[in-house]
Amino acid sequence: MFHTIHPAILNRMHQLEQQDAQDRVDGTPRLQRLRQIPPDTGKFIALLAANTPEGAIIEIGTSAGYSTLWLAVACEQAGRTLTTFELLPEKVKLAQETFQLAQVADVVTLVEGDALEFLAQMDDIAFCFLDAEKEVYAACYKAVIPKLVKGGLLVADNAINHRETLQPMIDQALADTRVDALVVPIGKGELVCRKI
Repeated sequence: MFHTIHPAILNRMHQLEQQDAQDRVDGTPRLQRLRQIPPDTGKFIALLAANTPEGAIIEIGTSAGYSTLWLAVACEQAGRTLTTFELLPEKVKLAQETFQLAQVADVVTLVEGDALEFLAQMDDIAFCFLDAEKEVYAACYKAVIPKLVKGGLLVADNAINHRETLQPMIDQALADTRVDALVVPIGKGELVCRKI
């Protein structure tokens, strides 16, 4: 899968990696930073998304679209599409630029707004990548898990580096009889929940 990534996607990934690294050292305010996943986490979620059952592939928290590009690679390989949700207008603008430059508009639908409002109308989710403000994780978990198809996955970022904030949701997932769940020590830690 990774040996055939289109050069336009690789070029935009590289640009975003450089910008994210710069944001982390130059004093860019937290909400304006890209705060994106590292490349190994991108590969991990792409591998997972490429092997999910039939159903919707979604992302909650687009930022500039870096993780979206990894998921788009999986979707292109599998002949599927992806819907990604972003609240902040400045991040929506960056993501639109990313999807145009990376030439993935045919597989990615960007929705500006609160994912929780849209989730109420969604069914049959096969894969959800959650990387938003940590305060909404519990509400997103509550909204997504009942909508997952059998074998569907919810992957939540920052399960290690924001463990203290996310501990109640992680504990809930690990005890939830609807899913098999574990925290995978890759990148900043990924909580992976598979619908039983």
